[in-house]
Amino acid sequence: MDDAKRVTKEIYFLTTTVVDWVDVFSRPCYKHIIVDSLKYCQKNKGLEIYGWVLMSNHLHMIAGAAEDNKLSDIVRDFKKYTSKAIIEAIKTETESRRKWMLNRFDYAGRNDKKVKNYKFWQDGNDEQLIYLVDYFNQKLNYIHQNPVRAELVDEPHHYLYSSARNYAGENGLLDVIVV
Repeated sequence: MDDAKRVTKEIYFLTTTVVDWVDVFSRPCYKHIIVDSLKYCQKNKGLEIYGWVLMSNHLHMIAGAAEDNKLSDIVRDFKKYTSKAIIEAIKTETESRRKWMLNRFDYAGRNDKKVKNYKFWQDGNDEQLIYLVDYFNQKLNYIHQNPVRAELVDEPHHYLYSSARNYAGENGLLDVIVV
């Protein structure tokens, strides 16, 4: 691909972060809520994923929306559902940090009129429009190197919760549009 070329579809690099950067996604049960929800959004809401990585307290994606769907609506629904599902899982799963985490999420939601009980995700998604192929490649590399920089793996494709596997020709947890 010629790096000077423009991206012809509206896609974004976005980051969704847990309130107070709480390391929720250190447990597989919470990670699977995210993966399953992303699969649902792909199948039923038109989410198109070009790259992704789930770290201990945030999710990076390069994503767009199919046809008449709006990415902002998909992300809003994703965050609303996963927030409730993860809070419920924290309450019901074996979790040594349960009281502390629920206190953090309760405190974060207390002064937010939009929140009834717990606030799990920080406001906003830090969306950045990708319009050049070289910017796409830069963000994709950043996403895939995240677990390597965090010293979780030696090679990007060794990390299960990432699209690096897809780009290495392996099966990933999510279907990804490989560019």
